[in-house]
Amino acid sequence: MDTGTYAYADIIIDISHEKVDKPFQYRIPEALSGVIAIGVRVRIPFGKGNGLRTGYVVGLSNTPAFDVGRMKEIAGPAPGSTPVRSQLIQLAWWMKRTYGCTMNQALKTVLPVKQAAKGREKKTLCCLLDGPALRGAIGEAQKKGYQARARLLSAFLETPELSMEAASAKLKVTASSIRPLVERGVLSIRSEEISKSPVRGVEAPDQRPLLNEEQAHAAGRFTADYDAGVRTAYLLHGITGSGKTEVYMECMEHVLARGRQVILLIPEISLTYQTVMRFYRRFGDKIAILNSRLSDGERFDQWKRAEEGRVSVMIGPRSALFAPFERLGLIIMDEEHEGAYKSETTPRYHAREAARRRAMDSGASLILGSATPSMEAYQEALSGKSTLLRLTQRAVSGSRIPAVEIVDLREELRDGNKSMFSRRLKELIEDRLEKREQIMLFINRRGYSNFISCRSCGEPVRCPHCDVSLTLHGKSRLVCHYCGYSIPMMENCPSCGSPYLAGFGAGTQKLEELAKKEFPGSRILRMDADTTAKKGGHEAILSAFSGHEADILIGTQMIVKGHDFGRVTLVGIMAADLSLNTPDYRCSERTFQLLTQAAGRAGRGERAGAVVFQTYQPDHYAIRSAASQDYEAFYRQEIAYRRAMNYPPLCRMQAVLFSSASREALGAAAERSKEALLQALSENGREEAQFIGPVHAPVYKVNDIYRKILYIKSEKCDILDRIRGILENLAAGNEAFRPVTIQYDIS
Repeated sequence: MDTGTYAYADIIIDISHEKVDKPFQYRIPEALSGVIAIGVRVRIPFGKGNGLRTGYVVGLSNTPAFDVGRMKEIAGPAPGSTPVRSQLIQLAWWMKRTYGCTMNQALKTVLPVKQAAKGREKKTLCCLLDGPALRGAIGEAQKKGYQARARLLSAFLETPELSMEAASAKLKVTASSIRPLVERGVLSIRSEEISKSPVRGVEAPDQRPLLNEEQAHAAGRFTADYDAGVRTAYLLHGITGSGKTEVYMECMEHVLARGRQVILLIPEISLTYQTVMRFYRRFGDKIAILNSRLSDGERFDQWKRAEEGRVSVMIGPRSALFAPFERLGLIIMDEEHEGAYKSETTPRYHAREAARRRAMDSGASLILGSATPSMEAYQEALSGKSTLLRLTQRAVSGSRIPAVEIVDLREELRDGNKSMFSRRLKELIEDRLEKREQIMLFINRRGYSNFISCRSCGEPVRCPHCDVSLTLHGKSRLVCHYCGYSIPMMENCPSCGSPYLAGFGAGTQKLEELAKKEFPGSRILRMDADTTAKKGGHEAILSAFSGHEADILIGTQMIVKGHDFGRVTLVGIMAADLSLNTPDYRCSERTFQLLTQAAGRAGRGERAGAVVFQTYQPDHYAIRSAASQDYEAFYRQEIAYRRAMNYPPLCRMQAVLFSSASREALGAAAERSKEALLQALSENGREEAQFIGPVHAPVYKVNDIYRKILYIKSEKCDILDRIRGILENLAAGNEAFRPVTIQYDIS
């Protein structure tokens, strides 16, 4: 908590989840110097009458925003314990300083329910009259011609209560007929809020499972530390199928039994329905759940249950990290390596770092879990900054790591096989179909073809608003995956007029079509962003596949994360090197993680599993290490590459993102920024910082906005913080920066 000496405080009055109000600046009296800090609740005079109101400190400074003579003074700290909103405001302040965003942006992130859709209410009409009085009221209504009122009152001769829904639907009674009866004391209305649970029909809680030796050791280390008052971070590194979830539940149960609360983060919750159901069966109605597919009403209801203490476990994606728990005892981050934990909008925070901070502020422990840990998490564990717990065996008795075969697609092509299916993969698919076992085919690209290109002039068909080619969906529509621009498939090339347009590359739709031709009679399901667009789409597909309503499941990376299908004995990776060719220093890490996770879907039951990697780069260390499920071998080679190139986690890297509708203004602002930074740092003895760029962003234009990036590397976080301050001051006082937006991304 920042408790430095400041003269002025920015305070939000009566802050609420639904709305982040405008802050007001107040003087800090000398008696409170060093006491007033971010997140502290204070009493302040407000309005014309200067009535005392409660507010939250959200900013501190020594610069007055207006005439000090007219500025009011803080009356004092508000009595009572520090509420959870104060903790979250402190977290927002940390995000502001760490990720270079405004306090308002950070507040909107940590208080994420922006529009509270009121929970649906069940209203019941209750008759307050006895028999004779009720009959008199009916007669009076009939005499005056109030037919709707008479119908309603007559219904109460049979029942003392009637739902508002029945009165409206069956008796055709409107609110205007009910209101006078309520005002005269004839009727009363009882309201009950209907809780919106996003999971229905859950079975009774499971019995406590019996942990194997490795699981018991990992859980035992955590519980012993917890009871000894040790609050630290753990990395649970367990191979796919090793039973990390059972360890999580054991640790959660231990924390819950001590009256504390738990946040469980899952990267893409709608894609891990099976996992969520396991927690529901263990902990029942103690759980609230958040995800992007909930309606406003469902989302608000879950948040309200947590705030009121009616639940003690919150499960969700990265936004669940900001659950309003006052007695937080444990944060678990499952599949901590997943890219979904990094925010792509300002503030560009990483949930792993934010979770570590919230755990520290709340006096809670943190468990990071993964079969393929991020380089950052594993390096911290090796250096002793967190405790490493290992699970090296599969939890299911008889289940073994699947055998992986690497197929060189160059040899397939030399031998005349131009199909998407190598001969070995086709042979194995036919074998599994004959045995009535299931198959998963993974390709990390949706759509029918990757892009459409002219065979005459060679030009691809591009999006007019973005610097990318359009993707063919089905056989008749071209779509931009960046801005959503869509047009019908044309007959002639827009560049040269040639009719020779053809699709290059292949996505899930194309693979589905080819699989139907190659394996006639097989039942095939496809799972990608197109087939799961509707609410409940993920669950419907996964449920159908789990119930063996299909033989082959084709999909993007959403099919290879967290799912457990006992009948799946073959996984085919159609293009294992696809993600190796992306312009990102993490491409090898992401390829290894994706392939390892995909391979882990095979043979999770008692039947042996097999995996086929089809690739044009069979000797790449990421592919070789994934095939042997050897994380340590991959880590050794990848960390050597990072060390040689000075990439994170061996340094911190800040990407300064410049964007503008004007190409000229963008270029000038980016170059001027680099010059100013070099000059400022040279005045302080050439502080250690390495500059790369400014260069075009990997996609230079998106939705008619041009983008450039300046990369800055340093081993010292305070240098990167200082650089942000220099750029903010430069942009604030320079007219040339007005049409340019600057954002920061830390890794």
